[in-house]
Amino acid sequence: MSEADTARGSHTARLLASELLVLFGRWRTWTMLAALAAVPVVIGLAVRFAPGRPPSGRGPVFLDQITNNGLFAGVVGLVVCTPLFLPLTVSVVAGDAIAGESGLGTLRYLLVAPVGRIRLLVVKYLSSAVFCAAAGLAVVLGGVLVGVVLFPLGQATLLSGAQIGPGESLVRLLLMAAYVTVSLLGLAAIGLFASTLTGVPVGAMAATAVLAVVSQILGALDQLDWLHPWLFTDHWLGIADFLRDPISWDSFGQNAWLQLGYVAFFGALAYGRFTTKDILA
Repeated sequence: MSEADTARGSHTARLLASELLVLFGRWRTWTMLAALAAVPVVIGLAVRFAPGRPPSGRGPVFLDQITNNGLFAGVVGLVVCTPLFLPLTVSVVAGDAIAGESGLGTLRYLLVAPVGRIRLLVVKYLSSAVFCAAAGLAVVLGGVLVGVVLFPLGQATLLSGAQIGPGESLVRLLLMAAYVTVSLLGLAAIGLFASTLTGVPVGAMAATAVLAVVSQILGALDQLDWLHPWLFTDHWLGIADFLRDPISWDSFGQNAWLQLGYVAFFGALAYGRFTTKDILA
């Protein structure tokens, strides 16, 4: 590796570190993470303090397992947050990536510095990907905290009928968080592309969030089963495969390839749009 390549890599790392400091230095970011963490906390409180009554069969899957193993509050939290709350927060961050700088009038000054449009685009996407991981971990952390405080950490029954203890439950919960992170990478790429199309961040955020909802609606229609494998939301609820014994990794691999395809396609669109765009602000 030449000195020039080393210098470029070092500069990119510093730019990414600066971008992450800005992202996680905002109250908005921490408010969204706190809201995500609060979801399993609310679920745990409802299960713990609700009047005793026989299960009705309604509610999120694995809800009945929380009383046996408190860590399953995190599992239920991920299942509840994946269809709506996690995509919504990722849409906010990714949709704001470029459009936010343009709206504030700072995009032009960023590009005046020796940054380059491609490098800036890559750094913006990487910061969105880091937020995807942080969002999933926030749900897990909220679930673990409420589970440890309010419930016993005993044996929990998996979908396959096998029982696992708290140690293995925590490992599987972290694997589920990793799965959710991978699931959101395609949406982050869509949001980044939408962000290059406008100087109004709210527009890019809304368009990205709406696409996530529309994709899930299309995925629920049996008449469009030929389309389902191409939808970026198709494997989002495959996290349940981590609650089988042994773990089924097929969904994880299919999901990873699907998200990689979306990252490549919408990353290319974002590159084409951003590198030819007139930056006026």
